[in-house]
Amino acid sequence: MLRIAFAGTPEFAAAALDALAGAGHEIALVLTQPDRPAGRGKALQQSPVKRLALSLGLEVWQPATLRDPDAWRRLAEARLDAMVVAAYGLILPAQVLAIPRLGCLNIHASLLPRWRGAAPIQRAIEAGDTETGITIMQMDEGLDTGPMLSRVATPILPEDTGGSLHDRLASLGARAIVDALAGLEAGRLAPAPQPADGATYARKLGRADAALDFALGARALVDRIRAFDPVPGSVATIERDDGPVPVKFWRAQAAGGPAGTGQSGTGQSGAVPGTVLRADADGLLIACGDGAIAATELQKPGGKRLACGDFLRGFPIRAGERFVPPATT
Repeated sequence: MLRIAFAGTPEFAAAALDALAGAGHEIALVLTQPDRPAGRGKALQQSPVKRLALSLGLEVWQPATLRDPDAWRRLAEARLDAMVVAAYGLILPAQVLAIPRLGCLNIHASLLPRWRGAAPIQRAIEAGDTETGITIMQMDEGLDTGPMLSRVATPILPEDTGGSLHDRLASLGARAIVDALAGLEAGRLAPAPQPADGATYARKLGRADAALDFALGARALVDRIRAFDPVPGSVATIERDDGPVPVKFWRAQAAGGPAGTGQSGTGQSGAVPGTVLRADADGLLIACGDGAIAATELQKPGGKRLACGDFLRGFPIRAGERFVPPATT
């Protein structure tokens, strides 16, 4: 078994830490982001990795940066065989990458070089990809550019959301890092450079990603709704007497017309994109730039996610009304 440090912060990383502890590796140190204020009361919240590490009796370290000599010294004194990194949130400088005997290994939630960057799970669904996976790579100073030790693929199912795919990839990544460390320890794994072609960048999610623009094609809209469930969600507004009301869209399917290409334009029905064509228990049929979508699960402000029929009973919508993207500031 190896003596390792683990660096990670969210639930995705906690799954890997739990697997490494279960595999019997000596976890000398767990690095995670500092506690952050969260919730309505803005109380300090521990990261999922910190909570798990403390429950396992592991030493936790929450540095604000790894760019100072004191941090390098602490890691060097740990006499590490390897450092495992998963959605940590801090950049590892060259001085840190050089410390562990076997290097620093990253668990990345895509099949590199596709979707390097911060949000590979959501961007893969948004783009309409049918496959993704986990890459275990040896870290270098670039952004997810290091040589690969292993890749494990999984299909993106038509019903997958950002949440469901996240959970599946977290489990896959946990198994993959345990296997990779075993292979490294036995001398069975050799790093291979990433392919020169096919690199794409998965930019970080932001509030602007939540805005639904019905000028897009039906397929593109459905994929965005799936990708951004649960975070950041997908929102459009509809006009009411007291002003525009934001409505969250959680489930939808393309309804008629070609499976949208993502191009914008005028809906096939001739209606302006965003116009409600039908509103009943079967779904809210809304014109898009290419075809229409049938929204089947929605949420009003302060409410719960509801099937369309239940939603319409508490928030009536009529054919002819129109959804538009929310105003951004």
